[in-house]
Amino acid sequence: MFKGQPKGLYALALANTGERFGYYTMLAIFLLFIQAKFGFTAAQATQIYSIFLAGVYFMPFFGGILADKIGYGKCVTLGIGVMFAGYLCLSIPTDASALGKVLMFGALALVAIGTGLFKGNLQVMVGNLYDDPKYSAKRDSAFSLFYMAINIGAMFAPSMAKAVTNMSLSKAALSYNANIPALAHQYLNGTITPEKTAELQYLASTMEGGAGMDLAQFSQYYIEQLSSAYNGGFAVACVSLILSVCIYFGCRKWFKHADVNAKQAKAAAAAKGATVPAEPELTPAQTKSRVTALLLVFAVVIFFWMAFHQNGATMTLFARDYTANTATGWVRIGFNIWSLALIAISIYTLFSVFQSETKKAKITAGIATLALWAGAAALYFSMPDVVNVQPSDFQQFNPFYVVALTPVSLAIFSALAKRGKEPSAPKKIGLGMFVAALGFVILTVGSLSLLSPKELGGTVSPDLVSPTWLISTYLVLTFAELLLSPMGISFVSKVAPPKYKGMMMGGWFAATAIGNYLVSIPGLLWNKLPLWGVWSVLIALCVISGIVMFSMMKKLEKATE
Repeated sequence: MFKGQPKGLYALALANTGERFGYYTMLAIFLLFIQAKFGFTAAQATQIYSIFLAGVYFMPFFGGILADKIGYGKCVTLGIGVMFAGYLCLSIPTDASALGKVLMFGALALVAIGTGLFKGNLQVMVGNLYDDPKYSAKRDSAFSLFYMAINIGAMFAPSMAKAVTNMSLSKAALSYNANIPALAHQYLNGTITPEKTAELQYLASTMEGGAGMDLAQFSQYYIEQLSSAYNGGFAVACVSLILSVCIYFGCRKWFKHADVNAKQAKAAAAAKGATVPAEPELTPAQTKSRVTALLLVFAVVIFFWMAFHQNGATMTLFARDYTANTATGWVRIGFNIWSLALIAISIYTLFSVFQSETKKAKITAGIATLALWAGAAALYFSMPDVVNVQPSDFQQFNPFYVVALTPVSLAIFSALAKRGKEPSAPKKIGLGMFVAALGFVILTVGSLSLLSPKELGGTVSPDLVSPTWLISTYLVLTFAELLLSPMGISFVSKVAPPKYKGMMMGGWFAATAIGNYLVSIPGLLWNKLPLWGVWSVLIALCVISGIVMFSMMKKLEKATE
């Protein structure tokens, strides 16, 4: 798995891990932040969320075009600076006024532009490492490892967001309650019912920080303090970017040779008196065939990202409004990030037991595995019988599953490859669409007996379902993601014509951006359809996309020959 990989992979992966940790810390609480601070409805909040995500993933297209001209490294460095400015602005507490909205939207624009300069171009450099024939056979496994590193950062992000939020609220003698923000806004704008007023009064009485305040004062105070707590979560992204910068420049010599676009490679070859281009040239027909194949893949994956990124939109709303805010029994272990981390690491040490070449290494790996399991068990048994759960906590399951299941995925496909039966990247993408549909089937079954969002009127359901529904859905969606995302990125880096590498990698993210914008559609349907109807729309789109992908399979596979 790790053996034989170039050192540059680890440097670029770790630099990306730091950046992604900050990004996902911000994203875990972003929807909750804009609803709590500005009182946006679910439709408005998911629309803003989806537009932001679309910007984050569309800007790499322009970042790729720029990098094809001036270089990947220059764009990555510029992107880090722009992102830092955006996160810094997000971390500044403001009033919920027009000026506050302008500052927030401006900060989001900076984050999107900075990500566009950073994300795709960093991944192009990873792909360039594997243009060397010495490493070319390890391209797919490299991108799986790179993707795993991204998710290490994402796995710890929700816990960090929760810790910062709770710490800030505790200083104000408050605690998080999912009901209060919506009720507080309803009270302040005069739309609250007498029953909800009584509920808000009771909740205010449980908060030490609200002592002596009337409901108007408490509502305003709670909104301000919760919003400021979320600002602290955004500040985490600034710190993580600094760590990324240190890794990127500290280890630059490991991947400096991969920081070269087609134009720079030709110039370097000419300076050395070389008579051949740095990379093989394609005929116009080959270039057209490859670009067409990539565009067809881009068109299909749009609908995967539309479904998958419901994790920060309607699935977060489901976590807040329909899922129990406590966990008991074995489910508790999923809400202790350190237990999850130990379990994830143990998967790698367990694989080392079978893959190590010496008896001593096998024994060492076995002992390490048992120690990690013992540590996870000790943490589990030290937890209280009932664990409080916040909506953002559920977003740690997907990255945990990615980290834990990556070696399993690599082992399966490695075994298939040895037998000559490994599915092509396009086939993996098509299978991923069907698996994603299955994930939303689980959520549909869990939603059948629940009231619709319209019937709830923006408050929490009286009938809450077990956290296992969302946990199971995230597991299946992760299987789909592992089939689709790292394989898709690897496919782009392999198939893209050399002179369009940056643009084509940007095209992958542009397709992701369109899918992210379409994330808002289930949000717009949130108050118009029953819950099962919202999830059914996503199931249908995933199934149709999978069918379309397999119908184009011969053309896609021919383009890679």
